[in-house]
Amino acid sequence: MSASLHMLAASIMDCLRTLCAQPSSMGRPDELARSADLIATLLRRLGMQVQRLDGHGPPVVIGRRGGRAARMLLLYHRFDTPPPGPWRAWSHEPYQLAERDGAVYGRGVAEGKGPLAAHLQALAALIEAEGELPCGVTVVADGGGLIGSPGLPAAIAAHAATLRADACLGSAGDRAAGGAPVCYSGSKGLLQVRLRAQGPAHPLPPGAASTMPNALWRLTWALSAIKGEDEDIRIPGFYDSVEGPSREESALLRQLKLDEAGRLAAWGPGEFLFGMRGAPLVRAEVTLPTCNLSTLHPTPDGDLALLPAGAEAALDFHLVPNQQPTEIAGLIRAYLDEKGFSDVTLEVLPGGYPPARTPPDAPFIRQVAAAGAVVHGVLLPIAPAGAFTLPLQRFVEAHPMPCASVGVARPESAPFGPDEHIPLDDLARHGQLLIEVLLALAGV
Repeated sequence: MSASLHMLAASIMDCLRTLCAQPSSMGRPDELARSADLIATLLRRLGMQVQRLDGHGPPVVIGRRGGRAARMLLLYHRFDTPPPGPWRAWSHEPYQLAERDGAVYGRGVAEGKGPLAAHLQALAALIEAEGELPCGVTVVADGGGLIGSPGLPAAIAAHAATLRADACLGSAGDRAAGGAPVCYSGSKGLLQVRLRAQGPAHPLPPGAASTMPNALWRLTWALSAIKGEDEDIRIPGFYDSVEGPSREESALLRQLKLDEAGRLAAWGPGEFLFGMRGAPLVRAEVTLPTCNLSTLHPTPDGDLALLPAGAEAALDFHLVPNQQPTEIAGLIRAYLDEKGFSDVTLEVLPGGYPPARTPPDAPFIRQVAAAGAVVHGVLLPIAPAGAFTLPLQRFVEAHPMPCASVGVARPESAPFGPDEHIPLDDLARHGQLLIEVLLALAGV
């Protein structure tokens, strides 16, 4: 690690230690409010004008500072994290930053707080060295990123002028087989829904199943109508607006090599769906929409054998360009009715957003990819999207601009499991990449 990266890494450690010490688990308003206060303080220390929006979902914090050049870069970050789960599963306390063998451990270090700390300290290093930033920066720190950013539309509407920018950069994504992060020229959209089936007025003994409907079975049948064992989403019209990648995007996908071995070693299933490898795996991950079943349980939940009073399931759909969340929700409702499941209620959960797409040959995308040559020794590979969602299109709708995302996490980083970790060098390089992007955007 060079001297400059070493200094940046040390400052990132200090910042990340402070951020990780303040829990910010999704769904815990008090923790998120305290984290928003902390982030607002850190932004003010950078000389930023800070605004905060509460009351429309988890808090959103916005910091803005001008620079020498008139251009402005918007940085999107989230600071909510998954709950740590059982602490006994961790080798280190999840809210006490630990360092071992060159890696840092703690909840949020690989996704969320780690990238945020890297960017904040990169800005601090620029200000300390030059007295100002090469161009303006707006930081958006979202406390609801994991649940679809429900507070973001109100924040954008209330602070539209503050959020005007020339480009937008997120911090999510994967790494290529060689270890360099991928530069994504867009992001998939998100729709989250909850399905509910109603049973008897209250739980009944299991023997009542011979004469009374079982809500959990009813919901299971409805779910099986939505997606089959072949992984095909059976909702009529779901794929109608999906377009294949452009010729240029197809060329980029053929060049992209994912870290397949690293994923399988860290994630453990032994193989990908249908044994996919190479180009088919890349194409499926980048270009296909998904339907994921994340929860399914009876109400009330418990281990006692009962005929449940009800059942509910949560589904999340990752959408590709031209798919709109409201339209897809309408298709789901119409399909359930057509299949005889009009009794199964559909609730569209707060948050969600359309997919974002920037042409991969846009100058900003090329600038971000070229910054990788300075930081990682190679041009960053470019892909139109990845296996993640970000609300970048919300900013693009308010102020048309190119958007990109470059992540930090590795397959073994476990951002949703115990012992979340990331090499400290990766965080330092993430910060250095931002410096190079700002210099390029400013024309330096």
